[in-house]
Amino acid sequence: MEKKHLKVAISDNDTADRAVPLSEIAFRAIRQKILRGEIVPGEKLRIEVLQREHSLSSSPLREALNRLVAEGLVTSDDHRGFRAANMSAADLNDITSYRLVIEPAALAQSVTNGTDEWEGHVVAAFHRLDRIDAKIGQNQNELNDEWTLRHKDFHMALVSAAPSSRLVAACSSLFDQAERYRRFSLMNRTKPRNSGAEHRRLMEAAVGRQPEVAAALLKEHIQLTAQNVLEIELPRAAR
Repeated sequence: MEKKHLKVAISDNDTADRAVPLSEIAFRAIRQKILRGEIVPGEKLRIEVLQREHSLSSSPLREALNRLVAEGLVTSDDHRGFRAANMSAADLNDITSYRLVIEPAALAQSVTNGTDEWEGHVVAAFHRLDRIDAKIGQNQNELNDEWTLRHKDFHMALVSAAPSSRLVAACSSLFDQAERYRRFSLMNRTKPRNSGAEHRRLMEAAVGRQPEVAAALLKEHIQLTAQNVLEIELPRAAR
């Protein structure tokens, strides 16, 4: 196994001098390219090509690709190797149907069980997201990696007090699988969307200890994202 480490910043909560395994660096780099559409759906991910692009050995790259398989962003076949997962309306509908069952349930449980500390965590996560919203301003089609990070942080803060760690992990996985579609919609949509107002209502219902209201708002939020994507022609898979 690869033992060498590099120093990079991970997130707002990490220190700049934290050593990060090469497999983690590879995972983030490939994941970002898939989410951004720089690696197109169905594109073959050849180890030898990735080695040249990222100056890494095969071991951390294979570990990263297997993690991406578990996230649903990459597929693996004994005969065809690794490929970026395809995008389709059927796949998005499948992801959305699971999200509509799991995430509102997790949020309702989180609101019911959340402590004052959890409440502060939700408000802080919303504030960080709201600040980046203000920074981006009216350019809603701007692709911003910091916004993406803070967006997920907010959604995960909402469900973080759910008593089942498996339920929270499922929310995280489904959110990541839907992220590529959300990004594609962001880059191609023509109709504006006030997601900031949607997030504020979610935050207010959560800290207001209204589990049913929060769950209903989250369902609407998820459904609107899917509707926006389905109005756009999805990219065809690479051969």
